[in-house]
Amino acid sequence: MLAANTPASSHAPVKATAAVIPIRPATQGNPPRRATTRCSSCSMRPICMPPELSAEDLSKLDAVICSTKTVKRGDTLYRTGDMFQSIYAIRAGSFKTVVMHRDGREQVTGFEIAGEALGLDGVCAGHHNCHAIALEDSVVCIIPFAHLEMLCREMKPMQHHIYQMMSNEIVRESGQMMLLGTMTAEQRVATFLLNLSKRFKTRGFSAAEFHLRMTREEIGCYLGMKLETVSRMFSKLQREHLLHANGKTIRIVDPEGLEKV
Repeated sequence: MLAANTPASSHAPVKATAAVIPIRPATQGNPPRRATTRCSSCSMRPICMPPELSAEDLSKLDAVICSTKTVKRGDTLYRTGDMFQSIYAIRAGSFKTVVMHRDGREQVTGFEIAGEALGLDGVCAGHHNCHAIALEDSVVCIIPFAHLEMLCREMKPMQHHIYQMMSNEIVRESGQMMLLGTMTAEQRVATFLLNLSKRFKTRGFSAAEFHLRMTREEIGCYLGMKLETVSRMFSKLQREHLLHANGKTIRIVDPEGLEKV
């Protein structure tokens, strides 16, 4: 998660009518289906789950995480106000989380990629306080939270892992406040790209070259910047030979220089 991924006074209003990806009813998309891949054999397990789990622990997890859901690009996994029942591990694809203001403005609060979790926002009040929208055709593993709580009582590594996930949310939000409150536009874009680079590297992908699934407008909505400013900062970083942008494909040419922006 952008930390790994809250509104700011510098953010220019983004009207709902200008949203690139429409918000559709959460009931759309494929219904949950029994998972063909379990935690014990999933390639994403080293990222999603603690390494200390025994074969017996994994067997218990397999019994709990037994369904997946495909979410088409632009469809919602859950919406603001939906009852909180599960958290979701992204097995493939990516999502954005969005808060809708009363006046119709949209605020992107995070971007989540494969190996990361969604839904922890619902633990506090028992209902979700944002929309989770697929940026591409995606697959999530459904983890019923009540069952997960019972497992955590038996499996200390799993309990610690959940604590870490919640702590990461706190760190992400504080980092986002600093990003929006103290950094220049150029620094915000550089930090955003370096964060994505780090997360892709953790998942075994290239840290130097990757494809952005979100639009420039969505990046601006997340970073508290206008679309034109985002585009201008990408062009500036490219002129300074720190990165090369070809449409949505980004190649970081000078990571050390990008960190010094």
